[in-house]
Amino acid sequence: MSDIPVARITTYSNNGSDYVLLGHQRFNKNDLVAAFGGTLQPGVTYRSTHSFGNPAPLGLCSFALTTFVLSLINAGAMGVKHDNIVVGLAMFYGGFIQLLAGMWEIALENTFGGLALSSFGGFWLSFGAISIPWFGIASSYDDPIELDNAVGFYLLGWTVFTFILCLATCKSTIPFFSLFVCLDITFLCLTLGKLAQSPNCTKAGGIFGIITAFLAYYNAMAGLMTSTNSYFVIRPWNLPKFGKAN
Repeated sequence: MSDIPVARITTYSNNGSDYVLLGHQRFNKNDLVAAFGGTLQPGVTYRSTHSFGNPAPLGLCSFALTTFVLSLINAGAMGVKHDNIVVGLAMFYGGFIQLLAGMWEIALENTFGGLALSSFGGFWLSFGAISIPWFGIASSYDDPIELDNAVGFYLLGWTVFTFILCLATCKSTIPFFSLFVCLDITFLCLTLGKLAQSPNCTKAGGIFGIITAFLAYYNAMAGLMTSTNSYFVIRPWNLPKFGKAN
């Protein structure tokens, strides 16, 4: 994280110190954080002024585990067809815990991390609500085809949202960018599975969801494992740089 991608920013030296210009503000190069999945930072930014622990691994792990279990079911693993087992995960771990992680990211002045984790925490809470009879959402539809179409619209909205997040990670690292690309493909396949009544698309969404879960775990490991606690330290693999420096 100390290797700031200078092709994207303006740097200069003064009195033996390296400085970086971000917009109209000047920062010491050592005070900046580069794009890295372990902190959910999609670009070069200044370090937070608050002294908190890193909430990104918590949010990524809660997202990964819930996605992994649901995706196994969508992929048809072991003949399991009903996703009721995911409701508890969706409401508490993937939902509530991930929402907390998103709020802590906002406290750390990480806009992207706060938006992504809080939004997907809300996604899992809303997904769980659809499956809980007390909310009366699924039971309000008399026609199962209409219900599938409504859920398809719901998933389509998340497909669009995730694509926007993809655009915000185009200058980050390969694992970070790949996480949101695979997640967007997952949502797209699940959307088609509902709107086109295609079990194959749903199964494809499950397969991409499993890949997405492992990518989320990988990015979580990047923020968790350091040389002080592990022999395996995740290094950022930066995406290729295009165009001139800003």
